[in-house]
Amino acid sequence: MADAPRTFAIIGLGTFGSTVAKELARFGNYVTGIDCSERAVSTVADLISFAVIADARDEAALREAGVGDCDVALIAIGEDLEANVLATINAKMVGAKTIWAKAINRTHHRILSKLGAERVILPEEEVGLHVAQVLHNPRMRNYLSLGNGFHVVNFLVPEQLAGKRLSELELGPRFELRTLGVMRGTDFAGAEAEDPELKVEDKLMLLGRRNDLRDFAASL
Repeated sequence: MADAPRTFAIIGLGTFGSTVAKELARFGNYVTGIDCSERAVSTVADLISFAVIADARDEAALREAGVGDCDVALIAIGEDLEANVLATINAKMVGAKTIWAKAINRTHHRILSKLGAERVILPEEEVGLHVAQVLHNPRMRNYLSLGNGFHVVNFLVPEQLAGKRLSELELGPRFELRTLGVMRGTDFAGAEAEDPELKVEDKLMLLGRRNDLRDFAASL
Protein backbone atom coordinates (compact mmCIF):
# COMPACT_ATOMS: atom_id res chain seq x y z
CA MET A 1 0.00 0.00 0.00
CA ALA A 2 1.36 3.43 -0.95
CA ASP A 3 2.27 5.91 1.75
CA ALA A 4 -0.21 8.70 2.42
CA PRO A 5 0.67 12.02 0.76
CA ARG A 6 2.68 14.42 2.90
CA THR A 7 3.15 18.18 2.84
CA PHE A 8 6.49 19.74 1.95
CA ALA A 9 7.84 23.27 1.75
CA ILE A 10 10.80 23.65 -0.61
CA ILE A 11 12.55 26.94 0.11
CA GLY A 12 14.85 27.85 -2.75
CA LEU A 13 13.91 26.79 -6.28
CA GLY A 14 17.23 26.55 -8.05
CA THR A 15 18.21 23.37 -9.88
CA PHE A 16 18.38 21.31 -6.68
CA GLY A 17 15.27 22.67 -5.00
CA SER A 18 13.08 22.66 -8.11
CA THR A 19 14.08 19.07 -8.91
CA VAL A 20 13.12 17.91 -5.41
CA ALA A 21 9.87 19.89 -5.54
CA LYS A 22 8.78 18.49 -8.88
CA GLU A 23 9.60 14.91 -7.92
CA LEU A 24 7.75 15.15 -4.62
CA ALA A 25 4.73 16.54 -6.44
CA ARG A 26 4.97 13.78 -9.03
CA PHE A 27 4.77 11.27 -6.18
CA GLY A 28 1.43 12.83 -5.18
CA ASN A 29 2.53 14.99 -2.25
CA TYR A 30 1.38 18.53 -1.52
CA VAL A 31 4.36 20.76 -2.30
CA THR A 32 4.77 24.46 -1.59
CA GLY A 33 7.66 26.06 -3.47
CA ILE A 34 9.13 29.34 -2.21
CA ASP A 35 11.72 31.59 -3.81
CA CYS A 36 12.37 35.32 -3.99
CA SER A 37 12.87 35.05 -7.76
CA GLU A 38 9.74 35.41 -9.88
CA ARG A 39 11.43 33.49 -12.68
CA ALA A 40 12.29 30.53 -10.42
CA VAL A 41 8.75 30.39 -9.07
CA SER A 42 7.11 30.64 -12.51
CA THR A 43 9.24 27.72 -13.76
CA VAL A 44 7.65 25.27 -11.31
CA ALA A 45 4.29 26.93 -10.64
CA ASP A 46 2.31 24.60 -12.91
CA LEU A 47 4.09 21.47 -11.69
CA ILE A 48 3.63 21.69 -7.91
CA SER A 49 0.71 22.36 -5.58
CA PHE A 50 1.48 25.96 -4.65
CA ALA A 51 4.29 28.36 -5.56
CA VAL A 52 4.90 31.71 -3.93
CA ILE A 53 7.35 34.56 -4.38
CA ALA A 54 8.68 35.31 -0.89
CA ASP A 55 11.89 36.16 0.91
CA ALA A 56 12.79 33.28 3.26
CA ARG A 57 14.76 35.70 5.42
CA ASP A 58 11.38 37.11 6.51
CA GLU A 59 9.79 34.96 9.21
CA ALA A 60 6.34 36.44 8.56
CA ALA A 61 6.58 35.53 4.87
CA LEU A 62 7.25 31.87 5.68
CA ARG A 63 4.44 31.84 8.22
CA GLU A 64 2.04 33.28 5.65
CA ALA A 65 3.16 30.69 3.08
CA GLY A 66 2.15 27.92 5.50
CA VAL A 67 5.62 26.52 6.17
CA GLY A 68 4.69 25.87 9.80
CA ASP A 69 1.94 23.49 8.70
CA CYS A 70 4.20 21.34 6.53
CA ASP A 71 5.52 17.93 7.52
CA VAL A 72 8.97 18.80 6.19
CA ALA A 73 10.67 22.04 5.18
CA LEU A 74 13.68 21.70 2.90
CA ILE A 75 16.03 24.69 2.85
CA ALA A 76 17.43 24.37 -0.68
CA ILE A 77 18.97 27.83 -0.99
CA GLY A 78 22.41 27.51 -2.55
CA GLU A 79 25.28 30.00 -2.40
CA ASP A 80 23.63 32.69 -0.26
CA LEU A 81 24.84 31.53 3.13
CA GLU A 82 23.01 34.26 5.08
CA ALA A 83 19.68 33.52 3.41
CA ASN A 84 20.17 29.78 3.93
CA VAL A 85 20.88 30.17 7.66
CA LEU A 86 18.06 32.67 8.24
CA ALA A 87 15.60 30.48 6.33
CA THR A 88 16.54 27.55 8.57
CA ILE A 89 16.02 29.64 11.70
CA ASN A 90 12.72 31.01 10.41
CA ALA A 91 11.41 27.59 9.42
CA LYS A 92 12.12 26.47 12.96
CA MET A 93 10.46 29.57 14.40
CA VAL A 94 7.23 29.15 12.42
CA GLY A 95 6.90 25.53 13.58
CA ALA A 96 7.99 23.33 10.68
CA LYS A 97 7.84 19.77 12.05
CA THR A 98 11.03 18.55 10.38
CA ILE A 99 13.76 20.58 8.67
CA TRP A 100 16.22 19.39 6.05
CA ALA A 101 18.81 21.85 4.80
CA LYS A 102 21.37 22.08 2.02
CA ALA A 103 24.94 22.95 3.04
CA ILE A 104 27.80 24.17 0.86
CA ASN A 105 30.66 22.92 3.05
CA ARG A 106 31.42 21.12 6.33
CA THR A 107 31.46 24.30 8.42
CA HIS A 108 28.04 25.26 7.06
CA HIS A 109 26.91 21.70 7.80
CA ARG A 110 27.83 22.10 11.48
CA ILE A 111 26.05 25.46 11.71
CA LEU A 112 22.82 24.09 10.26
CA SER A 113 22.94 21.07 12.56
CA LYS A 114 23.32 23.36 15.58
CA LEU A 115 20.34 25.40 14.38
CA GLY A 116 18.09 22.35 14.51
CA ALA A 117 18.12 20.88 10.99
CA GLU A 118 17.39 17.16 11.38
CA ARG A 119 19.20 16.31 8.14
CA VAL A 120 21.89 18.37 6.42
CA ILE A 121 22.75 17.56 2.82
CA LEU A 122 25.96 18.22 0.92
CA PRO A 123 24.64 17.44 -2.59
CA GLU A 124 27.85 17.93 -4.56
CA GLU A 125 29.93 15.90 -2.10
CA GLU A 126 27.36 13.11 -1.91
CA VAL A 127 27.01 12.88 -5.69
CA GLY A 128 30.79 13.04 -6.08
CA LEU A 129 31.28 10.11 -3.70
CA HIS A 130 28.59 8.17 -5.53
CA VAL A 131 30.14 8.78 -8.96
CA ALA A 132 33.63 7.89 -7.70
CA GLN A 133 32.40 4.59 -6.29
CA VAL A 134 30.71 3.61 -9.54
CA LEU A 135 33.64 4.74 -11.72
CA HIS A 136 36.12 2.88 -9.52
CA ASN A 137 34.31 -0.44 -9.93
CA PRO A 138 32.54 -0.86 -13.30
CA ARG A 139 30.55 -3.80 -11.90
CA MET A 140 28.99 -1.62 -9.24
CA ARG A 141 25.77 -0.28 -10.77
CA ASN A 142 24.50 1.66 -7.77
CA TYR A 143 24.79 1.97 -4.02
CA LEU A 144 22.93 3.42 -1.07
CA SER A 145 24.49 4.56 2.19
CA LEU A 146 22.45 3.45 5.22
CA GLY A 147 24.59 5.22 7.82
CA ASN A 148 26.89 3.76 10.49
CA GLY A 149 29.22 2.59 7.72
CA PHE A 150 26.71 0.24 6.06
CA HIS A 151 25.80 0.30 2.36
CA VAL A 152 23.50 -1.59 0.02
CA VAL A 153 25.20 -2.18 -3.33
CA ASN A 154 24.16 -3.61 -6.69
CA PHE A 155 26.90 -5.59 -8.46
CA LEU A 156 26.64 -6.96 -11.97
CA VAL A 157 27.14 -10.73 -11.76
CA PRO A 158 30.35 -11.77 -13.62
CA GLU A 159 30.84 -15.01 -15.54
CA GLN A 160 32.71 -16.71 -12.69
CA LEU A 161 29.61 -16.51 -10.49
CA ALA A 162 27.09 -17.51 -13.17
CA GLY A 163 25.34 -20.79 -12.42
CA LYS A 164 25.85 -20.55 -8.68
CA ARG A 165 23.00 -20.15 -6.25
CA LEU A 166 23.07 -17.36 -3.70
CA SER A 167 23.45 -19.85 -0.86
CA GLU A 168 26.67 -21.16 -2.47
CA LEU A 169 28.44 -17.80 -2.40
CA GLU A 170 29.09 -17.91 1.38
CA LEU A 171 29.74 -14.18 1.45
CA GLY A 172 29.03 -13.95 5.17
CA PRO A 173 32.00 -16.05 6.34
CA ARG A 174 34.33 -14.76 3.61
CA PHE A 175 33.51 -11.05 3.48
CA GLU A 176 31.02 -10.35 6.31
CA LEU A 177 28.38 -9.42 3.75
CA ARG A 178 24.69 -10.23 3.69
CA THR A 179 23.09 -11.24 0.39
CA LEU A 180 19.69 -9.60 0.00
CA GLY A 181 18.69 -10.98 -3.38
CA VAL A 182 18.99 -10.57 -7.13
CA MET A 183 17.46 -8.13 -9.60
CA ARG A 184 16.87 -9.66 -13.03
CA GLY A 185 15.48 -6.95 -15.23
CA THR A 186 12.58 -5.57 -13.22
CA ASP A 187 12.07 -8.78 -11.21
CA PHE A 188 13.46 -9.33 -7.70
CA ALA A 189 14.28 -12.72 -6.20
CA GLY A 190 14.94 -12.80 -2.45
CA ALA A 191 17.92 -14.69 -1.08
CA GLU A 192 16.21 -16.66 1.68
CA ALA A 193 12.87 -17.43 0.08
CA GLU A 194 13.95 -18.25 -3.48
CA ASP A 195 17.74 -18.81 -3.52
CA PRO A 196 17.95 -18.08 -7.28
CA GLU A 197 20.64 -19.34 -9.64
CA LEU A 198 22.78 -16.43 -10.82
CA LYS A 199 23.02 -15.39 -14.45
CA VAL A 200 25.51 -13.04 -16.11
CA GLU A 201 24.34 -9.41 -15.86
CA ASP A 202 21.99 -10.10 -12.94
CA LYS A 203 22.32 -7.43 -10.26
CA LEU A 204 23.46 -8.94 -6.96
CA MET A 205 22.22 -6.91 -3.98
CA LEU A 206 24.57 -6.94 -1.00
CA LEU A 207 24.54 -5.32 2.44
CA GLY A 208 27.77 -4.62 4.29
CA ARG A 209 30.50 -2.22 5.27
CA ARG A 210 32.53 -0.39 2.64
CA ASN A 211 35.79 -2.26 3.21
CA ASP A 212 34.10 -5.65 2.97
CA LEU A 213 32.24 -4.63 -0.18
CA ARG A 214 35.51 -3.37 -1.67
CA ASP A 215 37.24 -6.66 -0.85
CA PHE A 216 34.41 -8.59 -2.52
CA ALA A 217 34.60 -6.38 -5.63
CA ALA A 218 38.38 -6.88 -5.82
CA SER A 219 37.88 -10.67 -5.75
CA LEU A 220 35.73 -10.67 -8.89
